[in-house]
Amino acid sequence: MIQEIEAKSILRRHRRIDSWFVSSCGLNLYRGCAHDCVYCDGRDEKYRVDGTFNRDISVKINAIDILKKELDPAKRRKPFGGGFMVICGGVSDAYQPCEKSYLLCRRTLELMLQYRHPVHILTKSTMVERDLDLLQEINRQNNAVVSFSFSSTDDPVGRQLEPGVPPPSERLKTIARIKRTGIACGMYLMPVVPYITDTRAMLDKSLHDAADAGVDFVIFGGMTLKPGVQKDYFTTFLERNHPELVLEYEKIYSAADPWGAPDSRYFSDVEKIFCELCDKYRLPKRMPSTLFESVVSKKELVVLILEQLDYLVKLRGKKSPYGYASSQIWNDAKPVEFYTYDNLLQMPGIGTVTANIITEIITTGRSGYYEKML
Repeated sequence: MIQEIEAKSILRRHRRIDSWFVSSCGLNLYRGCAHDCVYCDGRDEKYRVDGTFNRDISVKINAIDILKKELDPAKRRKPFGGGFMVICGGVSDAYQPCEKSYLLCRRTLELMLQYRHPVHILTKSTMVERDLDLLQEINRQNNAVVSFSFSSTDDPVGRQLEPGVPPPSERLKTIARIKRTGIACGMYLMPVVPYITDTRAMLDKSLHDAADAGVDFVIFGGMTLKPGVQKDYFTTFLERNHPELVLEYEKIYSAADPWGAPDSRYFSDVEKIFCELCDKYRLPKRMPSTLFESVVSKKELVVLILEQLDYLVKLRGKKSPYGYASSQIWNDAKPVEFYTYDNLLQMPGIGTVTANIITEIITTGRSGYYEKML
């Protein structure tokens, strides 16, 4: 059932620029999602989606009017941070079926073009091809990235886990077509579903297919099972389709974890496989800085590269000083010109190696160590 609602605001500002999507701002145009992915944590009660998550879809019919005001420089209290405007959401996909008639995402892209904002779209739907004309204009004017989320690239498994979306093979074909227009594309291989899409063979297929389609990067994540509606819904799916896995899930998902995260020992083993296979197919494990350096400030570039480095080093099982250094720089009010090598060494937690990396980024916009780890 479609319910038309009035929203009070559309844009969500982040406290700091986000390294997963390279954004300071994001938005949701709908609530609830007809894609009905069985693992979706949008079902969790904290999102307060009215009705049945996959059937009762709320449409923010005043979204474009509000967004126009929020984007208007004359009406903003403070400027936006750098990075992309991210069109996606934990509680909806902007390209779910009702978008065909409401056109909220297309009209949002028209506003992004008007106000010259770079855009990053995350979707599971091939409907995004409808708006390639606008995305190409945004990309020429500033920058655009289109990413697709997958739990795997296996069509039979996709039909089970993601019944309301085009099969993975169609999403891969769409990536290849978008790439031919000059727009960068990413794969968000998340969530991988324990014992179903996280095996070495399944991950190898997913990353092989990603490389074949020409993706510019792959971002990896595990599945959360938050206690309550989300966990109950997925457990029912398991009992019907994979009853042999119910006890295995009880072992790796603790009811005591409010975020529903899997056991860290289990997930670290899966991450190691992911890292090995990305190296095999030469796939970047975060969005490369070459795709976003033009849409962030120099200070944001430093923060993002350090944060990505923190993930990349830890992914290889090593300790990292870079996450702390990233926070130090972000929370420091001084302009980027202050960060000379000697001044950096006076900051807590920043040693000679980190100081060299930061000064290299400030001087050249690059980091050789980061590019090697990526």
